[in-house]
Amino acid sequence: MSSAEQHRYEDIPYRLVRSPRRKRLGLVLAESGVEVRIPQRCAARHGHRFLQENIQWVRTQLLRAEVRAAEIPQHRYGFGASFPWLGQKLPLERAARPAGAGISDRAIRLYSRYRDPSEAQLQAALHKLYQREALAMLADKSAYYADRLGLPFSSVRVRRTKSKWGHCTIRGELQYNWLVCLAPEPVVDYLVAHEVCHLRHHNHSRAFWQLVESVCPRYRELRRWLRDSGHRLVL
Repeated sequence: MSSAEQHRYEDIPYRLVRSPRRKRLGLVLAESGVEVRIPQRCAARHGHRFLQENIQWVRTQLLRAEVRAAEIPQHRYGFGASFPWLGQKLPLERAARPAGAGISDRAIRLYSRYRDPSEAQLQAALHKLYQREALAMLADKSAYYADRLGLPFSSVRVRRTKSKWGHCTIRGELQYNWLVCLAPEPVVDYLVAHEVCHLRHHNHSRAFWQLVESVCPRYRELRRWLRDSGHRLVL
C-alpha cells in the first residue's frame, strides 16, 4: 500500500509518495498535483533532492498543464447551443418524441421529458445520446476494418475513460472512449483501425504499426492530433 506526505519547495506544493513496488525515484504530475514517487525504504531526503534537481522540468509541466486546461471548451447546455460531433459544430434541437432523437450531419436532435430541463438534465440526456450514437458508429467502423483485415472480434463497448482512448482485450473485445466521436472523422477512423489491429498484434511492435499503416496511411498525423488535441474533446 502506498503512503503520501505533503511538502512544499519554494512555490511548488508536492506529495512524497512511498510505494513498496517502486524501485526508483520518479516525478508525476497527477490530478492531485505534483508527486515525487519513491521506494518504500528510500530516505525522504532523496525524494526532496530529486524534486529540487528537476524543478525546472516540474515548472514546465505545470505551465503546460495550465495552458491545456485553458484550451478545454466550456459548454452551455441548452437548446439552440452547438456541440461537437465528428469535428463539426452542430445545433442542438428538441425532438418531439424519443424516436426522433439522433445525430445527423445537420443537427443533434434530443428528446427530453422535461418541459423546461435544467442544464444538468440536458447534459445527462446528451451524454446518453452521444453514447448511443457513438456505439453504433464505432461498431460499424470496427466491422469495416475487421472485415478488411480478416480479424474477428467478439464485441464493441463504449465508456468514458480518463487515460485511454481505446482498448482491445485478449478475448477480442473492443472498447472505445465515446468522446473520440467529437474529433474529426479521420481521427476516429485511426483509433478504430488501431484497436482492430490489436486483434492480431497485442503490442506496439513494428509489425503492429505496419498493419495500422496498411489500412490508415495517415496514422502518424492522426495519432499526433489525438495526442495534442484530445484534451479538448469534452462534453
